[in-house]
Amino acid sequence: MNDIAFKESGVAWLQESEWAESVFAGDWERSGNQAEIVEPATGEVLSRIGTVAGGDVARFCATGRGAQRAWAKLHFEERARILHKAAELGETHFAELARWIVRESGSAQAKAEFELSITIRSLREAAAMPSQAQGLILPSSAGRLSLCRRVPLGVIGVISPFNFPLYLGMRAVAPALAVGNAVVLKPDPRTSISGGVIIAKLLAGAGLPGGVLHVLPGGGDVGAALCRDPNVAMIAFTGSTPAGRKVGELAGANLKKVSLELGGKNTLIVLDDADIDVAVSNAAWGAYLHQGQICMATGRILVQQRIAGEFTRRLAAKAKQLSVGNPATEPVMLGPLINAAQLRGVQDIVDRSVAAGARLEAGGRHDGLFYAPTVLSGVVPGMPAFEEEIFGPVACITPFDTDAEAVALANQTEYGLAAGVISNSVGRALELGNQLRTGLLHINDQTVADDVVNPFGGTGASGNGTSIGGPANWEEFTQWQWVTIRGSATPYPL
Repeated sequence: MNDIAFKESGVAWLQESEWAESVFAGDWERSGNQAEIVEPATGEVLSRIGTVAGGDVARFCATGRGAQRAWAKLHFEERARILHKAAELGETHFAELARWIVRESGSAQAKAEFELSITIRSLREAAAMPSQAQGLILPSSAGRLSLCRRVPLGVIGVISPFNFPLYLGMRAVAPALAVGNAVVLKPDPRTSISGGVIIAKLLAGAGLPGGVLHVLPGGGDVGAALCRDPNVAMIAFTGSTPAGRKVGELAGANLKKVSLELGGKNTLIVLDDADIDVAVSNAAWGAYLHQGQICMATGRILVQQRIAGEFTRRLAAKAKQLSVGNPATEPVMLGPLINAAQLRGVQDIVDRSVAAGARLEAGGRHDGLFYAPTVLSGVVPGMPAFEEEIFGPVACITPFDTDAEAVALANQTEYGLAAGVISNSVGRALELGNQLRTGLLHINDQTVADDVVNPFGGTGASGNGTSIGGPANWEEFTQWQWVTIRGSATPYPL
């Protein structure tokens, strides 16, 4: 694909001849199975990647377990150096890598550049971890030293999605490696170049020892094999709630630690003292960024009754002005949905909601995989647009009367990922926000945010209460070991 996507410059760092039809196991290994990578904006085949089947996984996990021991013993400065070097490579090849994200995932240029930027930040943050304090001295009796320390788990299985393929893979891979684990990464087959090949190239190019990272594109059988494999100590999964339930069940049955970052039906509450134009801007960003294909997307917009009509009019006008097209060739705000199945799901929710009484204020149509920014008003509990995660560019407006009603509506969901409250009174917004069941809360901001240094995770159907990022990475990718030391062994009265 790189010859297609980056031929304008005549210089390609991702040489297709190196990795096409191959998987990464410390080096590129030709695979007997391949899959096509299709550009959603054009339907063009960009390249072919190597894939594995579930039966292939055990060999790679065993190799990773053997390599992990030496990697964990490596001097902490060397592990940090490799991660810093990977970040430098990302900066050096920024334009080319962003181009891959645009073409493979349908990202707008600005979204692709943002994704690559926070990926580089996640490498820098991970590079700081090896030199951080990794334990505590505990109270003990005289003549005895008692301490607890963080130790790596072993091999981490990372299963990552299509929507932010590079970042959502690297945000787990980098800290897991930083603290001495090996990683087996299964990227989404639809975005295995951005979510797999690039990660392997950055880290291998930085000098990561062979066997410490494996990149194994494949289907659900590969993920299931990771959940079962005795050499894998933990599964870090990002994806849909139905798939996450299966991962949690299978990993739990095999006594693995599991981190689940799942879907969301995230609420933005707009109070009647808000600046309407600012609130509309927030709502549009949260609902339409990357075509709404984000777990944190603003899935519900609750607007206080006094301003609901004007808010709806202005949001519909904005939606009609947003440009949609091929982000690789046009400076558009929205690109295509990832595939036809995703498109059918979005259209189905819109159609069923309109049939149930919602009003179509803008959009509701598509040209191929390009779905027009859509506004539905009069969305109420029981409608598909109120209850279901859409994962498409659909803004759903629900009016409310009192702050207490807004809280009740926002909490009327099994999800618990992100929420935002817009108000000119911070105290009022915070009082309301403190009553929301959510892992991420933003006062005077919309629902889509990640600063890399923050713990990120949800509750309920949005996750199992774990978090990834910032200080939470120590909790995720290590375990406590208690150590006591005496100068010499003492006898016991038995």
